[in-house]
Amino acid sequence: MDATAFWTQGDGVSRTVAVALLLLSIASWVIIAWKAWLLARARMGVLRGIAAFWQAPSPAEARRTVPAFDPQGWIVPFLAALEGPAAQAQHRTRLLRSALHVAADRLQFGQVLLASTGAVAPFIGLLGTVWGIHHALADIAGAGQITIERIAGPVGEALVMTAAGLAVAIPAVLAYNLFGRRIGRIEAELEGFAHDLRDLPPAA
Repeated sequence: MDATAFWTQGDGVSRTVAVALLLLSIASWVIIAWKAWLLARARMGVLRGIAAFWQAPSPAEARRTVPAFDPQGWIVPFLAALEGPAAQAQHRTRLLRSALHVAADRLQFGQVLLASTGAVAPFIGLLGTVWGIHHALADIAGAGQITIERIAGPVGEALVMTAAGLAVAIPAVLAYNLFGRRIGRIEAELEGFAHDLRDLPPAA
């Protein structure tokens, strides 16, 4: 059965399931493409920004040079913590913690969608399969003639919904796990950098 025939012959439930899987697939692939680009740029910006900071002759000079190596602003917010006086250690810690939280929110954006897609898409596909089988058997029973040929076609078409659910879920799960590892490495770099900044003397 092609897509046009499925759409015209299906009822409201089967169409809703198909649309839901299509929307989840589109959303997850958009997030996958965007996060692959974001995380690649983020790791490069973090590593180059940290290296530029430690190579600068002073924190004041680092605040001027780091933005050129960190155009997306992963490192720059941390440098604001160096501007307070030494007596305000709690103020510096609060600024560093806030910068870490902002960076983590940027890195984690989209992960919930990928996790949710991986969790619910197989069940949405299974719902479509169960409903499709029920609908097919009801039509066959109403026809008054039951043969293996009349059963195999509609049931096989209904089972396609389970395969569609898995096809949507598997890329989302794989991307979620892959991105999770990359995010963990970037967050570790940022946390180590924040820890080092906390112990630096205040900028002149």
